[in-house]
Amino acid sequence: MRKTFVGLLAALAMAAPLSAEAQQPKTLRVVMHSDLKILDPIWTTAFIVRNHGYMVYDTLFALDGELKIKPQMVEKWTVSDDKLTWTFTLRDGLEFHDGQPVTTEDVLASLKRWSARDTLGQILWAKLAEAKAVDAKTFQLVLKAPTGVVLHALAKPSGNPFIMPKRIADTPPGDQIKEFVGSGPFIFKADEWKPGDKTVYVKNPKYKPRSEPASGTAGGKIAKVDRIEWVAMPDQQTAVNALQAGEIDMIETPQHDLYPIIKKDRNVSLITTNKWGNQYIYRFNQLHKPFDNPKNRQAMLYALNQKDFLDGVIGDPEYYMVCKAMFMCGGPYETTAGFADKYESDYAKAKQLLSEGGYDNTPVVLLHSTDLYVLTNMAPIAKSIMEKAGMKVDMQSMDWQTLVARRARKDAPDKGGWNVLITSTSGADSLDPLTYSFIGATCDKAWFGWPCDAEITRLRDAFADETDEAKRKEIVEKLQLRAAEVPTHAFLGQYNNAMAVRKNIAGNVTSPVPVFWNIEKK
Repeated sequence: MRKTFVGLLAALAMAAPLSAEAQQPKTLRVVMHSDLKILDPIWTTAFIVRNHGYMVYDTLFALDGELKIKPQMVEKWTVSDDKLTWTFTLRDGLEFHDGQPVTTEDVLASLKRWSARDTLGQILWAKLAEAKAVDAKTFQLVLKAPTGVVLHALAKPSGNPFIMPKRIADTPPGDQIKEFVGSGPFIFKADEWKPGDKTVYVKNPKYKPRSEPASGTAGGKIAKVDRIEWVAMPDQQTAVNALQAGEIDMIETPQHDLYPIIKKDRNVSLITTNKWGNQYIYRFNQLHKPFDNPKNRQAMLYALNQKDFLDGVIGDPEYYMVCKAMFMCGGPYETTAGFADKYESDYAKAKQLLSEGGYDNTPVVLLHSTDLYVLTNMAPIAKSIMEKAGMKVDMQSMDWQTLVARRARKDAPDKGGWNVLITSTSGADSLDPLTYSFIGATCDKAWFGWPCDAEITRLRDAFADETDEAKRKEIVEKLQLRAAEVPTHAFLGQYNNAMAVRKNIAGNVTSPVPVFWNIEKK
C-alpha cells in the first residue's frame, strides 16, 4: 500500500508541472513583411492590411489551396433559371466579436462599401439591378443580365469584401473605419496595438469554424494558439537572429540573401505557402504630367528591363522569372501580346517617345519605400533607368505605411502627390483581368494612379460576362494590346518568397494569403 501511495505522489508531482504548462496560453510571435499602421482593409489594398483583415473578419466565399471557389460564411446559394437572381443563406452561429449576430443587413452594408473601393466590386455592382435582404439570414443579388462574375468577386483573395457590422460598414468609403469588430477567428486587441512595436490578436472563443479542412483562405479556420503577436522588426538580420534564438516563431518573408543562413539552422525551416508567387508593379499616376500622356508611359515600357530589377532585389534566379505576360507566366491567360518588344532597355526608343509625348524635363516624383526589403532597391534602380531614358527624377524616400497613405493623394506631385510608385502583388491576384486591379481603368474609381480608358473597361466587362474559355483568351489578348497602347502600369517580373519557421511550428496552410488558423506551436 505504502509503495502504491508513494508511487501516486510521484506521479502527481510529475504531472503537476505538465498541467501548469498546459494551462499557459500559447503565443505565436511573427515578424510580418511590414508594420501595421492602417486598420481598414477596404480603404487600402496594402497586403499587411489585407492580412490583418483575414485575422479579424470573415468572408462570404473564399479560395481553397487550388484556387477553387468555396463558401465560407454562406451555407447555401441558388441561382434562378434565368441566371438573374442569386439567393444566399448564411450559415448558423455567425457572431461578431461584440456578441451581436451577423445579419444580412451587415452583409449588404459591407458589400456596398466594398464595391465603391474595389475594382472587381465596381464591375459586379454595375451589373446589379438590386441587392436586398430577404430575412436576417438570406439575401439576394439581382442582376440586370447574366454574368459569370458574381462568385469570382465574392471570393477574390485580396480585396475581398470583409463583413463588418452595419454601423461600421456605413462609414463613407473614402473615410477609414474607427472601430474594428469582425466575426473572424481572431480578435484584434486595440488596447495593445503599438505601431512600430507590435500588433496583438487573441483567439475568438465563440468562432464556429466550418467542418472542412483548412485550405487556402477557405475551410475550417481553427485557431490553435491563444495569442498572436506581429512583432515590428524591420532589420532582416535582426529578425533572423531572433528566429534562431527562439525569440520569435516565424518570419513571413525573410530576405532572399539570408536564405543560406536559415537553411543551415537545424531548428528552422524555409517553407513556401504561396506557390503562385508575386509580380512587381511600376505604377503611373495619370492625373498629372508627364504620365497623363500615353507616349510617356510607353517610353517607360521600352526603357525598363525586368532582369535589372530582379537581379537587384531577389538576386538568385532560382526565385525569380523574367516574364512579359501581364497575367503571369504559367497562368491560364498567359500571352505576351503587345509586350514582346518591351522591357529591353531600349533607351533610344524611350527618348523618341518622351519627345513625342512633350516631356519638358520637369522632375518626376518617384516614391521610394525604405523599410520593405523586396521594394527598397526597386526605386533606386528605376531612378537610374528613367534618367538613362532622359527623365529627371525626384526620388522621395519614406517607410511603406507612409507611402501607402501618400499614394491615395491626388494632389500635384510638387504639392504632396506623386508620379510613380513601385509595389508588388500576389500572383494569385494577377491571373485574370478581373482580380488584377492594376488593369482597371475606371478613372476616379480605379486603383491609385487612376487610369481612365473606356476600351479597357469594355474589354474587362466582356471578359466578366464571357463563359467560353477560347473567347476569353481572345479578349485577354485584345486587352493586353490595348494596355500596351495606353499603359496603366509596367509589370517587372515574377518572384517567389519562402517563409521561415521554427520546427516546433506546424500546420501552415498553402494559401495566396498568409493565414494563421490551423497553426500549432508544439
